[in-house]
Amino acid sequence: MREKILTFIEKNSRIAIKELAIFLGVSEVAVMNELEAMEAEHIICGYHTLVNWEKTGIEKVTAMIEVRVTPQRGMGFDKVAERIYNYPEVNAVFLISGGFDLLVTLEGKTLRQVSQFVTDKLSTLDSVLSTKTNFILKKYKDHGTIIADAPKDERMSITP
Repeated sequence: MREKILTFIEKNSRIAIKELAIFLGVSEVAVMNELEAMEAEHIICGYHTLVNWEKTGIEKVTAMIEVRVTPQRGMGFDKVAERIYNYPEVNAVFLISGGFDLLVTLEGKTLRQVSQFVTDKLSTLDSVLSTKTNFILKKYKDHGTIIADAPKDERMSITP
């Protein structure tokens, strides 16, 4: 039942408990108990809304920063990641494979603000060897949801 609940709420966290119970063929109480248990176990870590910021007119810059670090002795990458994710500007930190060790995502109002964070805070950490900043120019799909407008058919109609 957990996997089914998680699958449903991952796509639509606003689904009504009653509707979820009907889909699963169980009582509303059973669904509520399972949700509360998963929250307590930190399986469900939060409920978020996916916003298409381009449509709001509010300026927002998102960056994905690849970070190469020296792991801390006895703690690996965890301690370095913790230092980074504790900055309020940081949205996410991932341990990744490849040429870099961590992928950090953050948002700011301007390119300068994001660049300043990288220069003044991230790059100055003892364990950070190098960074590579990638700015997101446009989002087409995020968290499994297509957010880009469908392309318009610009063909001319020809009638006999």
